[in-house]
Amino acid sequence: MANRSLTLDRRTLAPDLARGVMLLVIALAHTHLFTVLIGGPDRSGSTADRLATAGTVMLVDLRGYPMFAALFGYGLAQIHRRLGDPWPRARGMIRRRGLWLIAFGLAHVVLLFPADILTVYGLTAVLLAGALRLRDRTLIVWAALWLPVTTAVHALVAADDAMTGDGLPRLSDGLGFRLSLFSAIAVMMLISTVVPFLAGILASRHRLLGKPRPLRAIAAVGIPLSVLGGLPLALDKAGVWTGVTPADVMLATALHQATGYAGGLGYAALIALLALRLDHRRGPVVDALAALGERSLTFYLAQSLAWALLFSSYALHLRLTSPAVAVLVALAVWLATVLLADLMRRRDIRGPAETALRHLTYAHARDR
Repeated sequence: MANRSLTLDRRTLAPDLARGVMLLVIALAHTHLFTVLIGGPDRSGSTADRLATAGTVMLVDLRGYPMFAALFGYGLAQIHRRLGDPWPRARGMIRRRGLWLIAFGLAHVVLLFPADILTVYGLTAVLLAGALRLRDRTLIVWAALWLPVTTAVHALVAADDAMTGDGLPRLSDGLGFRLSLFSAIAVMMLISTVVPFLAGILASRHRLLGKPRPLRAIAAVGIPLSVLGGLPLALDKAGVWTGVTPADVMLATALHQATGYAGGLGYAALIALLALRLDHRRGPVVDALAALGERSLTFYLAQSLAWALLFSSYALHLRLTSPAVAVLVALAVWLATVLLADLMRRRDIRGPAETALRHLTYAHARDR
């Protein structure tokens, strides 16, 4: 019962609201991925499709994921603080949570969807649990040293794709396809997780989501910087910038990746500011979004089930070739999850995935 009271009575609005909103960003990223995998390169002659492609690249790609990674670091630091155990025991519990996330993620890949993030988060918890005890200065130094590494990796991969023309493979329902695509995507995501994860730990340590002044600064700088930094690659992907060389793609991708971290943190700061204003006068919309964020693991998996039903050859086999239509599909799926999460909130039903993860993580401690 102690764990239940900690998770329910002390929940703050900002992280849940952020997770609820960012599940829309994840839905947009995934439907865009399905468009590329099914319909080929995302270059369209229609104005709506060009705008959808440019907007997705500039506002979603490598923007929403850093925010989720930062929230993961923030939440893990909160768990560490609440445990209050000696470090070896707390480290063991955090790593056990990471191992179960890996198990959830691998099952997710095998059964549903190749672009899994749970395995990456689990690996991050296992490998970087020690970061929770680092000094602020060390966290900042680690993040500063890792930023050029992840930027360079993304730039080199993009330049190689531009030179070889390989890009992403066509979508397949096969297990072999999901595992091979996951192995490539997971490496890139793990590399991309380190910086926002460390930033999330630092933010949690200083209770940053409850401080309006730094939140305003982060949002005011991060979001415009992210939009401007994503503009060159967005123009390329939308087919507006012609005559692009591999060197141009490499530089545009590096800029896109580096400023994406600023955008993800800026999004988190903006949503936290809204949460501070709305916390004591919540309406039905805020309650529904927070309910979705509180059950974000469950509905992240539910989105993948929706993609399987919509796009798999053994189900509806929807051929999504228009980026503009992809945006509408993502919005419809996300809205459905908002309504279902709010229904669960009204009936006091917790997310089954969250309940299972919590039980598996703390079962050993309860036995002791």
